[in-house]
Amino acid sequence: MLLLALDTATPAVTVALHDGSDVIASSSQVDARRHGELLLPAVDRVLAEAGLRLDAVTGIVVGIGPGPYTGLRVGLMTADTFGLALGVPVHGVCTLDGLAYAADIGEGPFVVATDARRKEVYWARYADSRKRLTDPAVDRPADIADQVAGVPAVGAGALLYPDTFPEAREPEHVSAASLASLAAERLERGEELPAPRPLYLRRPDAQVPKNYKVVTPK
Repeated sequence: MLLLALDTATPAVTVALHDGSDVIASSSQVDARRHGELLLPAVDRVLAEAGLRLDAVTGIVVGIGPGPYTGLRVGLMTADTFGLALGVPVHGVCTLDGLAYAADIGEGPFVVATDARRKEVYWARYADSRKRLTDPAVDRPADIADQVAGVPAVGAGALLYPDTFPEAREPEHVSAASLASLAAERLERGEELPAPRPLYLRRPDAQVPKNYKVVTPK
């Protein structure tokens, strides 16, 4: 097994290689405006670090969000392209699950929350680092205060809103290393991973105008 994992659902552009036992190379850069520019060089970098070629990869793992439309689609389209070019499967993993997997919380429930912009967060509640209790959602922090009260929280969304998440802690962004490790565990157990389709949870900021101005002659 050699998994190439990547995620662009958060401001982090993150890539990793996993050989079925451990992460053998990884790269993460935080730049919310340069996903498309940074992703492919990061793939080249981790392959060079591992001393491997892209055609050695046996599977692709990609974070499916939730995340903002523009950034999220960069990773998903790249993963689909690699999968088609190499003839290997492409596995989706919820980005929030990757953050939960990397969280050093211990036993007991906790929340993962990432920045959804518009003064909202993408979030879900977890029983532990591997078991999600709720579907991913997008809400204003104040609207979910009762649901997340009294439990620790990780992620940039939690760190941004300390009034709602007073026990917020790192990691701030997801890492492809944690996505790859989680995916490898699930594949080893024979689990079926989600399709590589985006969890947008809301419409993109750019909208088609409702009323077009007619500029052609009748």
